[in-house]
Amino acid sequence: MTTVALPLTEGMLHFELSMAYEVFEARPVGVSVPWYDVALCGSGAVRVGRFRLEPDEGLDGLRRADTVIVPGWADVDVEPPAELVDAVRAAHEAGARVASLCTGAFVLAAAGLLDGRQATTHWAHTDILASRFPQVEVDPDVLYVDNGSVLTSAGKAAAMDLCLHLVRLDHGSAVANAVARRLVVPPHRAGGQAQFVAAPVPTRDDHPLGALLPWAIDRLDQPLTVEDLARRARMSSRHLGRHFRAATGTTPLQWLLTQRIRRAQELLETTDDSVDAIATATGMGTATTLRRHFNRTLGVPPDTYRRTFRAESPGSV
Repeated sequence: MTTVALPLTEGMLHFELSMAYEVFEARPVGVSVPWYDVALCGSGAVRVGRFRLEPDEGLDGLRRADTVIVPGWADVDVEPPAELVDAVRAAHEAGARVASLCTGAFVLAAAGLLDGRQATTHWAHTDILASRFPQVEVDPDVLYVDNGSVLTSAGKAAAMDLCLHLVRLDHGSAVANAVARRLVVPPHRAGGQAQFVAAPVPTRDDHPLGALLPWAIDRLDQPLTVEDLARRARMSSRHLGRHFRAATGTTPLQWLLTQRIRRAQELLETTDDSVDAIATATGMGTATTLRRHFNRTLGVPPDTYRRTFRAESPGSV
């Protein structure tokens, strides 16, 4: 069982704290893999928003955790408590995977964990993070950044993206999808946070891509082209590209490839289909093409991924 520790101090944002607790505390129905043991760690009772919370153990509990998740920090103009910064740094030195949600990146930066690394935070505070910690490579356009043992997310809902990413790393996409279904959220969102600064997420009623994206996902086994998508959306390929970039933060072809890889992950985890059959089902054409894109995207070949994340039994997720 993996231990997940959430530091609890004055100045934390309750939204990100509650979100992380919800993801890692409750195992979805039908999931048989060992689940997480979640602990709130702090020096004493604190008020987070309008809620008064009691920690399960002291901040030294972070050192014993496998994963430490630092929630958002309410006021980025106020230095986080030294005891929190020291505890997070000590946890990482002890071997913990450390992740920050939203402005929790300021705590990781203060601990020196982001030095020389790429990182992100809420788009409204990326400039402040970059100016205060010039040794950090701040990327304002992504939903989250995975540096292996150190991870950061953008603001608010992007915290959910990172939490599901962690579950996906630990248990595979089928389990992460089960968590997403329980929480009624998308299991994976393509693109970056730039799309949320001024542009709304496309919906079926008010955006031309709102109907196009699910249409394409239902046809991943077909060799879809940009021209096919443009024809379906009744616009030029160039116009389609502009809409895609604004709504998803990526190109139509890259978005399609991402969806094909996600579908391949699910099929590798939940079926006994051959790599050739999965290549056909995901529109990759051949096993060679699937292996090339899969390995380049995820860093492992399909067969290795299947051995790592294959469901233990037909009744498990």
